[in-house]
Amino acid sequence: MANAWKREKPLSVLSPKTLILVLLPISFFVVFFFLYPSSNPSSILARETLTLTLGSGIRPFDCVSCPQASPVFASVVEGVRHPFLYSLADLGALPEKPHKNIVRMLKGKPFRKPDISVTIQEFLEGKTRDGLVVDVGANVGMATFAAAAMGFRVVAFEPVFENLQRICDGVFLNRAADKVTVFAAASSDRIGNITFHKLVGRLDNSAISATGAKLAFKSNEEIAVEVPTIPLDEVIPDTENVLLIKIDVQGWEYHVLRGALKLLSRKKGRAPYLIYEEDERLLKASNSSSEEIRRFLGSVGYHHCQRHGTDAHCTKD
Repeated sequence: MANAWKREKPLSVLSPKTLILVLLPISFFVVFFFLYPSSNPSSILARETLTLTLGSGIRPFDCVSCPQASPVFASVVEGVRHPFLYSLADLGALPEKPHKNIVRMLKGKPFRKPDISVTIQEFLEGKTRDGLVVDVGANVGMATFAAAAMGFRVVAFEPVFENLQRICDGVFLNRAADKVTVFAAASSDRIGNITFHKLVGRLDNSAISATGAKLAFKSNEEIAVEVPTIPLDEVIPDTENVLLIKIDVQGWEYHVLRGALKLLSRKKGRAPYLIYEEDERLLKASNSSSEEIRRFLGSVGYHHCQRHGTDAHCTKD
């Protein structure tokens, strides 16, 4: 046969001395490969998040081990100064009732730039990159990746698993493993567990309050799940320079703020800029109010708050 291989000489058995000389460098390579930290995204993420676990017992969410969401529907957020990619979690009942943003993309229209993405980038423009951004109620990452696209590190909190999958999509799509640390938890004023109400078809309206979750979508199915809770003060070290905290948690804002007492009590110049949703109906559903929040913020020196739509922007004296 034309491609036949012919062994000219019989293969001799290696002597013990030769065998050792051959196997020694191979074994060294194997040990080095498995024990030496690699430079892949997961190891980078682990190094970045070592200081963000503290005594809470809740470790950052591992996107590398997270099951891949299916289908993946991703596109670019245009119209912002620093564009970024996102992936949607709420696909609706395809093809009859697809998500409105999917309809736009199928028609060749760009994603409508989210107000929060514009706000985040406008605030961070010109700020030093050594500062941290905290995104509470991250959903699919419109605030998180707006900041990461500018080179800022972000710590994001999101308890809905489907949204976590889409954040992980965004981590990979935006090459942001060294910038984004995600906690699969609801931020609150204590460590523990709480019942969380997922709203089928509108995961962005999911809430700790069942009433708040269904306030605008009464006909949507609601699913109760147990999620861990963790205060920001248990996660963010005192040594971290926190530039901005964004909170959008469907009425649970007061509890998030109480869990950040130390962080918000920092002196002017070190205290973070604060953006939180101030929707009176949602706050009432969680047995709190905008007045209660303003009193609390005033007690730690945040006396300057301005309304921007349903959001409040606050700075310290």
